[in-house]
Amino acid sequence: MKNQNNQILAIPSPLSAIYGICLPVLSFFVPFIIGHPQWLVGIFVNACLFVSAISLSKKNTLAVIILPSLGVLARGIIFGPLTISLMYFLPFIWAGNYLMVIVFNKAIQHFSLFSSVILSAVIKFAVLFIPAVLYVRLSLVSSLFLQLMGVNQLLTAMGGGIIALVFVDIFKSQK
Repeated sequence: MKNQNNQILAIPSPLSAIYGICLPVLSFFVPFIIGHPQWLVGIFVNACLFVSAISLSKKNTLAVIILPSLGVLARGIIFGPLTISLMYFLPFIWAGNYLMVIVFNKAIQHFSLFSSVILSAVIKFAVLFIPAVLYVRLSLVSSLFLQLMGVNQLLTAMGGGIIALVFVDIFKSQK
C-alpha cells in the first residue's frame, strides 16, 4: 500500500515537488487570506494535512502541520478579538495535527482508509478539546473555545479526511 518513502499515493517526482510546495503554501494562505467561514477553512486545511500524509514524506508534511495556525494567527480573523487566546492553543494545535497525520499513517496499515480518517480525527479532537476544557475551567479563555476546539475540530478533520480520500481516488483513477 505504501512506497519506500512511506507514502500511500506514489506521485511522480516532479509532481511530488509541486505538492511539497503547494500544500504548505495553501495551508498557510487559505486561513490567512480567506479566513471565514471557519468550518470551510478547517475542512480545507485538514484535507491538506491528509493529502500531505498520503502523498508526501514526513519531513515535507511538517510545514503543513505548523503553517495553518500561523496563517490564522497572522490574519487574526477567525477568532476575532479572541485571537490572542489562540496562542495558548498553538502547541496543542501542532500536536493535534502531528498526531492526526501519524495516527492516520499507522492506522492505514491495519484499518481501511475511512476508519483511519475517523480514528485520527478523534485523536486530534481529544488533543484539542481536553486543553480547551482545562483553559475554560481556569478562566484563561472564553467558553466559545469549547465549540471551536471541540466538535468543530472533529467534524472539519473528518470532512477534510473524506475530501482527501476522494482526491486520492480521483488521482489514482486518472493514472
